[in-house]
Amino acid sequence: MKVVWAPLAVTRAADIAAHIAEDRPRAAEHWVTSLFKRVAVLGRFPQTGHIVPEVGRPNIREVHHGVYRIIYRVETTRVAILTVRHGSRLLDRTEIDPEVAG
Repeated sequence: MKVVWAPLAVTRAADIAAHIAEDRPRAAEHWVTSLFKRVAVLGRFPQTGHIVPEVGRPNIREVHHGVYRIIYRVETTRVAILTVRHGSRLLDRTEIDPEVAG
């Protein structure tokens, strides 16, 4: 399956990397590299993650990357990376899928 990144996911990943880079630039580079490796696996094994508890839909899943959650949607021909969030923060359901808000 093809893996695509939503603009929000790209922005969040860049913000996290910038925050890490403030104190540890090499750690930030490693984090980004390993993030992309983690996400690439989803193209081959999209059901790897768990259903996101705040959503409860089988096509909205998450995997963890360190203390961060990679939240994605499994579609027919692709995996859409929706957002990357710190694991201690609950998900605002409207930011990943307007259908879920209702």
